[in-house]
Amino acid sequence: MGNKNHTNAAVVIIGGGISGMCMAIDLLKRNKCRNFIILEKSAGLGGTCYSFAQNPDWTREYPGQEEILAYLQRVAQEYQLLQHFRFNTEVVDASWDKGAQKWMVQVKTAPGSKEAEYHPDYEIKTDFLVSAVGQLNVPHWPEIQGIENFNGKKMHSARWDWSYDVADKKIALVGNEIAKVAKHVTVFQRTPNWVVPRLDAPVSATWRNIYRYVPGVMARKRAAIMDFRESTYGFIESADSDMSKLYTSRSKEMLHTQLPDRPDLQEKLIPKYQLGCKRIIISDDYFPALGQDNVTLETRPIKSIDGSSVKVAGDNDEVVSARDDYDLLVCATGFKTVDFMHPIQLFGKNGHHIGDVWKDGAKAFYGITVEDMPNFGMLYGPNTNLGHNSIILMIEAQSRYINGLITPVLEARKKGKALSLTPKKERLEEYNAQLQKELRNSTFNDPNCQSWYKNEKGIITNNWSKTVVEYQKMVQDVNFEDYVVDGSGIDEAERRKTIHVGRVKEESTEGKKMVIVFPGALQMPLMLGRSGIGNPDILKKAGIELVSDLPAVGENYREHHLVIRAY
Repeated sequence: MGNKNHTNAAVVIIGGGISGMCMAIDLLKRNKCRNFIILEKSAGLGGTCYSFAQNPDWTREYPGQEEILAYLQRVAQEYQLLQHFRFNTEVVDASWDKGAQKWMVQVKTAPGSKEAEYHPDYEIKTDFLVSAVGQLNVPHWPEIQGIENFNGKKMHSARWDWSYDVADKKIALVGNEIAKVAKHVTVFQRTPNWVVPRLDAPVSATWRNIYRYVPGVMARKRAAIMDFRESTYGFIESADSDMSKLYTSRSKEMLHTQLPDRPDLQEKLIPKYQLGCKRIIISDDYFPALGQDNVTLETRPIKSIDGSSVKVAGDNDEVVSARDDYDLLVCATGFKTVDFMHPIQLFGKNGHHIGDVWKDGAKAFYGITVEDMPNFGMLYGPNTNLGHNSIILMIEAQSRYINGLITPVLEARKKGKALSLTPKKERLEEYNAQLQKELRNSTFNDPNCQSWYKNEKGIITNNWSKTVVEYQKMVQDVNFEDYVVDGSGIDEAERRKTIHVGRVKEESTEGKKMVIVFPGALQMPLMLGRSGIGNPDILKKAGIELVSDLPAVGENYREHHLVIRAY
């Protein structure tokens, strides 16, 4: 980037997390484009693991924040992305200029940063705008009378103040999360959640070496996880499915096993709605934490906050105090999930504001492109969230699709022409009507619960209605007949008709069985491990078999198995 294109880029990406980095990497790999800017309002990276940059070095099945951050930093350095980042830079608004066929993006830099000293705010022109801000971005604060005047410390779980010492403090926790170090914690629960085992465990150095040096093992493990996660879609499709009954049974079993002497808590912690209607909690220690002597589970509705006291609904409509001396108020109340672009103001064709486009609820074609918003794509947009599998493969599919849209725009730019692509309203409406029909028949739509998947009108704006593989197949081809094509470079889209962008295939495929032969001394600890790859049943589902010292491997055996000796 030089002076001439500091404020004039082919592509601008809003957000530098998992989605924004994925989009940038695909720009490099698929469009050979380096003329892009990543605008990130915070001072660093964030996110998790990609299919194309698998990591054999995770130390746990569920690694912590530090490991994930280190992984992302390595990926950013490997693909030389840091030179494209503008940290401490926030997008205020963006407007489509019909004459120039470009987006005019207004940004401001964080007060006190070096950038703010010489340009606190400025404008960037771009041919294509990508939103990678995600659904879980802006914290949602509860609307409780008096919360602004709480006397003690107040924080949101998504904006934690690590300088505050919670030890020996009396904590009021609004929402279903728990603080582990405190004198006393009151958890204010509006509705309980279904909780299933997490089965977290360390990944041994032996297995990390196997992932790194034995070809195919890590891919097979990922395939096993993918197959299992996709199979759990059944609890979304129907509350009467075998998967729903299995998960419900496991949740109740874990509750009674971990809190055997607390029938009072058992009654409060069993949901009265279908499994899947709200986000399922995956945890090994959630129930035991609530059973600690210094923890109180409060299910009476909060009425107000007065000084250091939290008032709740008592008997006969009276208001009583849950406790009068809280030091810390923690709001674990999620995010503004249905306001996908908040607080960014977006103005498309004829100054049409995105808030007006979405006045009846956010919707997008394939969850990616929006009515009256030319050359604009979203990652993790409306109706692309999941309740059963990893969102990463959804994001990767969307990134491929957006890059397919960008290809003719970049070709037109190289020739000094302009091209804009806007989804046809009839195609968007047709797609959304079918999607909402499917969602109305899913467990997401259980009227007995209110979740962050729905807006205030009860419309499910956040979730996808089918499996990941079905979504991937739907967006593996960009059909330009689905779009209104405009500009002097219109021929770039017309001569292509479609662009095949393909998909990531992580599910198991037919092929030879993998057999890893270990010496007998090493075989037993591997078989007994709690980690997924150490479980022989999970291994078999992935097409991997652990064998100790095969006496002889004949040609007939080799015809059906891939034999790898690991010593």
